Amino acid sequence: MTGVSADVSEVLSGFVDAYLEQYPNLYEVFDPQWRSPCEMGEPFSAGDDTQLIAWQPLARRFADDFGGLERALEGEVHPDIKAYYGGFWSGGLEATAPEGHVSLILLWNADDAVRLQENLIGHLLAKQRARSPFTVFFACTEPDSDLFLSVDNASGAVVLEKPGSKPIRQVADSLAEFLQQLEPAAPELHPERAGISR
Repeated sequence: MTGVSADVSEVLSGFVDAYLEQYPNLYEVFDPQWRSPCEMGEPFSAGDDTQLIAWQPLARRFADDFGGLERALEGEVHPDIKAYYGGFWSGGLEATAPEGHVSLILLWNADDAVRLQENLIGHLLAKQRARSPFTVFFACTEPDSDLFLSVDNASGAVVLEKPGSKPIRQVADSLAEFLQQLEPAAPELHPERAGISR
């Protein structure tokens, strides 16, 4: 595995900057049990019984959240994945890729990082049963699709996948290359934000 994580950090930061320039006002439904360092200000009423909280992606110093996964894998998680998930506390960010809609999965808080690692250990076991190479998912595709995007842990290539199956095809040679193709898309395209209005 080559250490190309600096490129991923740089490209992801550039995408976040472009996203905030286009969509500076981001909101999530407020959950007092699921707080995030990226929340801003106090929760407020959306005009019904819903409470919203403003947020923006918050850069964080790289943290290794993958020790348990690496023990299960008996190897290293690709540095691009560590750079990607270690870059920001953030809600999901919507984007348009050359082939369609993408919803980037990012970490909301430290508990989310633990949950991600647990999900990836389950994903690893499913991959081992299917005798398929280990991949790390980082994005969903269209809301009504079960296809998702992952990084091949051995090569660093971005692949399109379906649960329980071998990768369908390669989409980009690297995560940095894939991220460079993205254009910001409206935050309300995220399935969990469909009903949010201000």
